[in-house]
Amino acid sequence: MKICIFGAGAVGGYLAARLLKAGHHTVSLVARGEQLDAIRTSGLRLLAEQEDFTVRPAAVTDRAGDLPPQDLVITTLKAHSQPAVARDIGALLGDTGCAMFANNGIPWWWEFRGAGSPGAPVPLLDPDGQLWREVGPQRVLGCVIYSANEVVEPGVVRHTANNRWVLGEPDGSHSGRLEAACDLLRAAGVNAQASDDIRRWIWSKLLRNAPLNSVCALTRLPINGLAGEPALIELCSAVVDEVAAVAASHGVDVSDQVGAAKAAPRLGGAADGASALGIRPSMLQDVEQGRPMEIEAIVGQVQALGRATGTPTPSLDLLVPLLRGLDRRRAQR
Repeated sequence: MKICIFGAGAVGGYLAARLLKAGHHTVSLVARGEQLDAIRTSGLRLLAEQEDFTVRPAAVTDRAGDLPPQDLVITTLKAHSQPAVARDIGALLGDTGCAMFANNGIPWWWEFRGAGSPGAPVPLLDPDGQLWREVGPQRVLGCVIYSANEVVEPGVVRHTANNRWVLGEPDGSHSGRLEAACDLLRAAGVNAQASDDIRRWIWSKLLRNAPLNSVCALTRLPINGLAGEPALIELCSAVVDEVAAVAASHGVDVSDQVGAAKAAPRLGGAADGASALGIRPSMLQDVEQGRPMEIEAIVGQVQALGRATGTPTPSLDLLVPLLRGLDRRRAQR
């Protein structure tokens, strides 16, 4: 298969390194800036607990149009970066390819549930409907990531924890392309599984992502660093409850996950300071590097979905404008 990793940062770099090391497919990368230059010059290096290896892609470019049509495009760009490259992704898919969107939070294709329920673009995530038109939700696989990775220097990705990837069709079907994507990831050492209810997995991960990303970004503390202020743990716990309530208001019951979300190694790692040592959520990494944060996908759209059903979200109502203000200040600088 021809596979393109669109966005070779922390997550994309990890996937690319695994696929390239396995050597079963032709893997190309779309990258930019110092990451692009480093991979071109020295290859892509992956550091893990018991691994340290360097691989070279079939091609690495910042011009997606340089690549031929792909069988699978794995898009690991942050949600706010996706609309600007919708046309490039759509062109890479050709007539038969599909795109797997591996990013945190609510995805742009959220309202699509199959031909009988076509839905419409989500304004906060796809403001002008570019992804909806150029990529098309019918050509999408969803993906929920449980994998902690970080670019420690250009061309070098460190994998720090977890290796679980849940894939699913937006309409809940078990398709051939879904099984093929899971198979190729598993063959590369990526623990992938297929789900017939990808939205429930998205909500389940948001139980952790929404509180920890938000509070760590605003305080600049890693997860275990929150242990020094009990009120921060209480705030995180309140956000967990609000995310579960919003999910329930949209017909998805994740109440059985709430207790686990508040226990080790999730919020428990923050509550006692003894686990999740030094783990820095993606929004914390972004704010430290002066990059835009995934505010809307991780918390803004959750707040919007709550308002659509009249579900109270007082903690999110506080956090969302604070995060937007922080991001606006970053942009001004």
